[in-house]
Amino acid sequence: MLRVTVRGSEAPAVVLGSGETLLIGRAPQLPDDRPETQLRFTAYPLPSCAPHVSRLLGEVIVGDETVRLRWHSRTAAQLSSLFDAPAGARRVVLSDTVTVQLDEGENQLLVLRGKQVGDDLLLVVDVVRMDTSVTRPIPLPALQDLDAAPTKDAPGLVPGGREWFVALALAEPWLAGDDDYPRPPTNREIYERVLGWHGYAWNLERTQRVDDAIRRVAAVAFGPREDPFRSEAGRNLRNIRFAVARRAAEVRLVTAQDLAAANRAAAARHRS
Repeated sequence: MLRVTVRGSEAPAVVLGSGETLLIGRAPQLPDDRPETQLRFTAYPLPSCAPHVSRLLGEVIVGDETVRLRWHSRTAAQLSSLFDAPAGARRVVLSDTVTVQLDEGENQLLVLRGKQVGDDLLLVVDVVRMDTSVTRPIPLPALQDLDAAPTKDAPGLVPGGREWFVALALAEPWLAGDDDYPRPPTNREIYERVLGWHGYAWNLERTQRVDDAIRRVAAVAFGPREDPFRSEAGRNLRNIRFAVARRAAEVRLVTAQDLAAANRAAAARHRS
């Protein structure tokens, strides 16, 4: 038998046993078409969610021998296992339709920009193997919001705009899978990449304009409270660029598909 405890900083802890499923999100709904299934499902609404967080983010599905997390949202998230992972600590980036098996011990689920104030939202899923039966889930019907507002678009950049291209150039190593890139791109390299992709680089030949664009990218990627340019730790511009580049890729301000499309457009332009 398995015992799974799910807890968040502002949400009550829920204990699950084998055969039970926890629905996690801004306003998850219990299945109403088959009343008998409601005994196996528990809705777990997350307080203080940003309006772009999906009503249903994912499901924690507890089997007899394994626990799985099935993700249903385009909201960016990371899953980290800390203690008993087979090969040590691991981190998984979650995307829509992805299903991952949770490790025994503590698993941390980080919903990027998940809170209303712009911070990331953290949940902890603790998996323990037991020899006896476990307590059933704590029912949370009073927390269900049947009239929750529709999910809004997440903060983003205008595709094809100046800041969007700067984010693409800045995050290119991460989007291309080159996480060990020795340094962040320079302002000159960003300008040349944007010019090569777009054929027009606005005023990015001026160093200050590249810096201004990176600041705008950081504000969108992190939100106002976590913006590294506003913190005391944000004095090292080299470290900030690494952080902004990685974050822009993690929260999908730009994607690997965007990079591939920009490279195709540049190749077509050179052929013509």
